Amino acid sequence: MGKIVLHDKEFRLFMKAEKIDQVITNMAEEMNEALKNSSPLFLSILNGSFMFTSDLIKQITIPGTQISFVKIASYCGTHSTGEIQELIGLKEEIRNRTIVILEDIIDSGRSMKHLLEYLKQKSPKKIIIATLFYKPKAIVYPIPIDYKGIELENDFVVGRGLDFDGLGRNYPDLYILNK
Repeated sequence: MGKIVLHDKEFRLFMKAEKIDQVITNMAEEMNEALKNSSPLFLSILNGSFMFTSDLIKQITIPGTQISFVKIASYCGTHSTGEIQELIGLKEEIRNRTIVILEDIIDSGRSMKHLLEYLKQKSPKKIIIATLFYKPKAIVYPIPIDYKGIELENDFVVGRGLDFDGLGRNYPDLYILNK
């Protein structure tokens, strides 16, 4: 599809699924090598990262790998509210564990800053951050990102788990808002 309409906004095709798939495969290969002796806990940030997590974790071959989910939110429409809501908490013990946070997109860094503060209180051995998409021009809270998939300009995008008020997550391609 060349364009989609979500609510009252029109989006045009920006990136095909095949390119995104290759980036995820490369990331999985790097992680398999770098984390092979760590029995990591992959922590997927809902809702947006569910597709990224699914695509990545199928390619992770590290023995002892576990997956858990945390839901935090800071978006309303096309803008971050700046308010963080922790909706679903972490149940696993993370003390002295290698944690790999899987995020769909890092833009302002607010949500990730909040999550890092929360996790560090639980004394993990190491925290690794992996994001499928990254907007360096939108960063307000700089954070160390270990695995950056695809760098984007500061435009609003949907698809591949990213949404506009609940719509658009299901598209395998990435779409950009027409201005």
